[in-house]
Amino acid sequence: MSEERDVHNEKKPQDAEVSQAEEVTQEDVESAEEQSENVEQQDVSETQQKIYELENALSEAQAQIKEQQESVLRARADMENARRRAEAEVEKARKFALERFAGELLPVIDNLERAILAGDGENEVVKPLLEGVDMTLKSFVSTIEKFGLTPVDPQGEAFNPELHQAMSMQESADHEPNTVMAVMQKGYQINGRLLRPAMVMVSRAPESGVDTQA
Repeated sequence: MSEERDVHNEKKPQDAEVSQAEEVTQEDVESAEEQSENVEQQDVSETQQKIYELENALSEAQAQIKEQQESVLRARADMENARRRAEAEVEKARKFALERFAGELLPVIDNLERAILAGDGENEVVKPLLEGVDMTLKSFVSTIEKFGLTPVDPQGEAFNPELHQAMSMQESADHEPNTVMAVMQKGYQINGRLLRPAMVMVSRAPESGVDTQA
């Protein structure tokens, strides 16, 4: 009997040790789980931080790309505007030079026309000379018309203050008021721009004058 008690007493300390071992093991497991959770949370936090940093970097890169694209578009627009301004300046200079040159030629045309009008076409001696002058005048006018020079010869047309200059007014029952009765000197346009107005005589009604600015 005493031996059985001794055996029984010997088993109790062993059971306590096993229980204590189980408790230690459980604590180790819980500690390991907590460490694992902490590691996982730390990994998640680091991943989120990296994602945040990458998103910020992407946003900055996109902003830089957009800014560079806008800079390129602005530079292209500035270049195009500069090209157009340069072309306009060149065209303006060309037209201005051409206008001055054409303006210097108008007295030559006037003199040739006056020579033809003053000459006696019935005189056999003068006739060949007048024909030569007329051919020269036609060739000269044809040449300058190629560069945009066109005459303003408003005989019988309504008076236009934008193209005509009234040198005198005369009562006329045969013409509508404000009609060009006679052209004293032709006008000229160059490329649609008035170079010299036509000098004209304008009709008016016998009972009243007319407004040449109408």
